[in-house]
Amino acid sequence: MKYTSLLSLCFAAALTVSTAPITVYAQEVPVASRGVPQGFQQLAKRLSPAVVNISTAQTIEIDTEDAPAFPKGSPLERFNDFFGGGNDRDGRVSKSLGSGFVIDADGHIVTNNHVIEDADLIEVTFPNGDTYEAELIGRDPATDIALLKIDTGQPMPFVPWGDSDAAEVGEWVMAIGNPFGYSGSVAAGIISARNRDISHGSYDDFIQTDVAINRGNSGGPLFNMRGEVVGVNTAILSPTGYSVGISFSVPADLAQSVVSQLIEFGETRRGYLGVRPQKVSPAIAKSYGLDKTQGALIKSVVADSPADKAGLQRGDLILKLGDETLESSRLLSRKIADAPIDKALKVTFIRKRKTKTVDVVIERLKEQVTDEEKLRREQSESDADRSVNGIYVEALTEEARAKFRITEDIKGVRVVKVDKRAEASGKILKGDIIEEVGFERVTSPKEFEDAMTAAADFDGPVTLLINRGGNFIFYALNV
Repeated sequence: MKYTSLLSLCFAAALTVSTAPITVYAQEVPVASRGVPQGFQQLAKRLSPAVVNISTAQTIEIDTEDAPAFPKGSPLERFNDFFGGGNDRDGRVSKSLGSGFVIDADGHIVTNNHVIEDADLIEVTFPNGDTYEAELIGRDPATDIALLKIDTGQPMPFVPWGDSDAAEVGEWVMAIGNPFGYSGSVAAGIISARNRDISHGSYDDFIQTDVAINRGNSGGPLFNMRGEVVGVNTAILSPTGYSVGISFSVPADLAQSVVSQLIEFGETRRGYLGVRPQKVSPAIAKSYGLDKTQGALIKSVVADSPADKAGLQRGDLILKLGDETLESSRLLSRKIADAPIDKALKVTFIRKRKTKTVDVVIERLKEQVTDEEKLRREQSESDADRSVNGIYVEALTEEARAKFRITEDIKGVRVVKVDKRAEASGKILKGDIIEEVGFERVTSPKEFEDAMTAAADFDGPVTLLINRGGNFIFYALNV
């Protein structure tokens, strides 16, 4: 199973907006170092003032026509919010929490798009407790980067961008963020790998680290030992939803390019070539007369695209963009995205073992996240494996159904593991299908997690309906 999942957002209580002025901290950059650090205390002290907690709120429209509204003073009054009853019968407010960092004295703040997506209210809180309502300047779902701004009337403490392309595997890095709502948390580790593709989007080029990144760290900065931002913490690889030492950050060079466009235009403006590339294998490279694997092989050309107009064809192997060698097909989208729009770009390629060059006028990419793509992303996140109360579950994907011979008419989540010390141990078994939680259907790991979390608000056990090889069993568990 694939365990990659975006960092989930933590729920938090409402924040009180403060009008007190924020203290401006002096910028002191630590001495450059790539050796083993003696400690992180000075680095953390200098950088933490510019790292903020981000709280969002969203009004969710729900049908509360038949929802109960328990009278004020009733022992059941506290359930009004859960059922949607009471004074606010038109919806409820969902709170989430993430991280961000200030990048200039004007108060621009970088975070992840998934931290603030669909929010009606965004607030940022500094380490000294000062809280401000933030304006959304722009966002880019393709790279999961968003830009906010606050206006306090005075210069803000900020952290500088670093050169992520110069970051090396094995180099020490440090993250500051808000895991599980614990603000100002510092974690350190090393860069484990570069240029990771985790199938998150067209511009995957992640920095992998072993830094402890958890829910609430989303959008926070990854620093090098010079106190420069080399990445934006975005995703983790985990079967449990908690840190297992594999985390991913958007490189600063890519994030900074996106942020610059959001500041200038309020949106991204990427270049468009109009080809679908294929990875160059050693065998293909040899067949084209190359000594090593490099470049991008064109497997199709979009009609009336810049590539089509310039005469590029299926089977052409792109070697260079301008004067820069294209090391792999994976980098083609990012390089084209950064190319100047409406200007000619020299493309060097191999066709029938002969090297050729053409000028391609790069056009602007019409970017739009379709409803289908948004639904796919939401489904992917919903299907990510979860664990609650020691019960680990997975989605009934096509792969899982085929492997374990689960028919399409069965709905629910499959148990992959139960902790020995969990209350469910001995009752719920590996391979069981959990179809209901609290007499409500669950069809994904996310729904299972939400239902179990909601059940924890009640002072009694929750009933689970188990499908064990076609036999249905009810179990009551304390959550």
